[in-house]
Amino acid sequence: MRLALHFCLIIAATAATAQRSGDTMLSNEALQDLLSGRVLEFFDGSKSRYGADGRYGYTYTDDGPVWTGDWRMEGGSRICVEFDNGSARCDMIVMDGERPVLIIEDGTRFPIRNLTVDEE
Repeated sequence: MRLALHFCLIIAATAATAQRSGDTMLSNEALQDLLSGRVLEFFDGSKSRYGADGRYGYTYTDDGPVWTGDWRMEGGSRICVEFDNGSARCDMIVMDGERPVLIIEDGTRFPIRNLTVDEE
């Protein structure tokens, strides 16, 4: 039990240290407005689709494989995805000034290059 609690504290501390002083956490309502029915494009060309129906898709290239699953908001600016292959992850999306930034569990930051309406 202590080990599990210690592990959870380490994960929380990692995410907290990835935040910067200029970052703004988002409410569930703000996350819903930002993500639902949108495609987030990152600077490396990869894309995350957050369907209005709760479905999720990630692809590194437009013609590459798509990792699919279901997304949900967890509060505290956190977005969680349960992938169809059985894996799961929770990340944060914060605003760094005017730009949304995805922060993954290990603290790596991925600024979002472009937001578009999901045409699919």
